[in-house]
Amino acid sequence: MSAYPSKGTALITGASTGIGAVYADRLAKRGYDLILVARSKEKLDEVGARLGSIGRRIETIAADLTRKEDVERVAARLSSDTAITALVNNAGTASVSKLLDAKVEDLESMIYLNVTALTRLALAALPGFVARNNGLVINIASVVALAPELLNGTYSGTKAYVVNFTQALKHELEGTGVTVQAVLPGATATPLWEKAGRPVEHLPSEIVMTAEDMVDAALAGLDRHELITIPSLPDIADWEKFEAARKALGPNLSRRKPAPRYAIQN
Repeated sequence: MSAYPSKGTALITGASTGIGAVYADRLAKRGYDLILVARSKEKLDEVGARLGSIGRRIETIAADLTRKEDVERVAARLSSDTAITALVNNAGTASVSKLLDAKVEDLESMIYLNVTALTRLALAALPGFVARNNGLVINIASVVALAPELLNGTYSGTKAYVVNFTQALKHELEGTGVTVQAVLPGATATPLWEKAGRPVEHLPSEIVMTAEDMVDAALAGLDRHELITIPSLPDIADWEKFEAARKALGPNLSRRKPAPRYAIQN
């Protein structure tokens, strides 16, 4: 049985394997009942069966979040179920091919899943969380949000969106009792790599973290009240300097006149 008191229900997307399945285990042990969402009902049921001994209520929803109608169905549940107190926006896919070699349809599907679905689900859950002065949204991004040179700019762009979206939510939700966090994993041993066309076994082993270690670090960051958690980053001061440099640009990003270096030379 869970050593934690009941914390309500956590809805986790992409919960049938990898990071999502580990979040299901860890949040159940922290006292959450679970609603597990993924495409495969069979795999979801396997996860539910493994977690049965923890003693939490577990429900599964088979949904393909690249399909608008399925996103709307899950969003409706998030907006109507007052027992839901946490959302883990984990479902996502990657693209590792060069942009000029990629199928545009595949990129569009990735953008819909990584950006549109994530946004719609978060914005379905948040009004209720705010009204109840309690709630948690964890958005899974990626370190490539900070490194567009890696993989390709479309995938990294979707993850940069997740970071920006989470930072904006933090600003808007101050004082509401709602917590938001963006998690930026590095290479993690999950089926995502195989689906993207680059098996994780082909990556240098020294850069690949297990999903268990990644989620445990992310939850430690949550306990530390971090808005941005980068599980592999040794010194948080490096991220703080990065953010400080970004914010220092602010006063000069929009001015009445162009910068002097752009003056036309006669």
